[in-house]
Amino acid sequence: MAGKRKDSKGRLLRRGERQREDGTYEFRYQKNGGKRKSVYSSSLEALRKLEDQITMDRIDGIRFNADTVTLDDVYGVWCRTKKGVKDNTFQNYKYMYTQFISPEIGKCKICKLKKSDVRQFYNRMVDGGGLKLATAESMHTILHQVLQLAVDDNYIRTNPATGALKELKASHQYDSEKRIALTVDQQKLLLSYLDKSEEYRHWKPIIEIFLGTGLRVGELTGLRWEDVDFENGVIDVNHTLVFYNKDHKQRYAINTPKTQSSRRKVPMLDSVRNAFLQIKKEQDEKGLYCTTVVDGYQDFIFCNRFGEVLNLGVLNKACWRIMRDCNDEIWDNHEGDDMPLLLPRFSCHTFRHTFTTRMCESGMNIKVIQGVLGHTDISTTMNIYVDITKELEQTAMGDLSRYLEEKKIS
Repeated sequence: MAGKRKDSKGRLLRRGERQREDGTYEFRYQKNGGKRKSVYSSSLEALRKLEDQITMDRIDGIRFNADTVTLDDVYGVWCRTKKGVKDNTFQNYKYMYTQFISPEIGKCKICKLKKSDVRQFYNRMVDGGGLKLATAESMHTILHQVLQLAVDDNYIRTNPATGALKELKASHQYDSEKRIALTVDQQKLLLSYLDKSEEYRHWKPIIEIFLGTGLRVGELTGLRWEDVDFENGVIDVNHTLVFYNKDHKQRYAINTPKTQSSRRKVPMLDSVRNAFLQIKKEQDEKGLYCTTVVDGYQDFIFCNRFGEVLNLGVLNKACWRIMRDCNDEIWDNHEGDDMPLLLPRFSCHTFRHTFTTRMCESGMNIKVIQGVLGHTDISTTMNIYVDITKELEQTAMGDLSRYLEEKKIS
């Protein structure tokens, strides 16, 4: 009977182990699919750690070809099996992956990808690539899903993306961007400018509706005349209009509301009612009606002079031009060294936050605010409410300080 094999140091070698002529070690084994494979190491101790990992893979059912599968391979499977997501959302997922993730780590073997690799990837994209945290969060959404599929399909044991973004936020101490709301005086300035501007007057009704409802952009642009109940004074928010690119073409789609709570009836203020009636009157006089049909939905309220439905890009460009020209006019007519009241740079979402601010300033109940805004989670409303009330506290304390000085109490 032949003696057991030993290495150059006299240590017994296990089945499948051998010491090579250059002094390194090899372990040969048969994978689950019957294919023979070898792993190598410079020391016997390190080799046996690899052997232990191979044994654990077999016990845990890790696929025998896991070391040949890349992240891009799993992403392909994810694309073919992903269900239950709206088309525009799915197209955004695919864009984020192909634009940012695949060029950086798509070719990485799935079994070799570690949490530190994911964290370094996020750091490179944010620090070196100049991407915003919001973009990193979008990348994380899809990357975590793809890697979770790899876990579910037994390519890897744990998801290396889990917690990676949280650690990035903590290390960089990111703060969410402060929401901007128009002050009362800025809101008055905006509406006054629109009222007297020949060029921008036609934007006033839609901006008044934004400022008086707090609707999201897709909720407002998707409104049809049948959604506005003049008799009962409410707006039925039951869908949202989305605008996205697919196959290099601009497309529209109708989606269900963002959340179940987003489906709601928003009471109409008098200013909002009057703005709707003004739009209706002008369209009837000009014979202008929306000709766009999206997923069977038609008769949209807001359209351009060609009868086409409006989208976020058009509205935000209009906001920028209004701000620019209003401020230019103010500076042209300003005299003196004092700083005049100007409009800040704002977008359509600024109107939603401005409406929320006016509700808070009026002392409205927080649960009522939640319902009007269509927030599912009260904490979302509370976060906004707390930010606004802190500003109101500072303003109130400033008023108190001036009052005390006037009365010579302090």
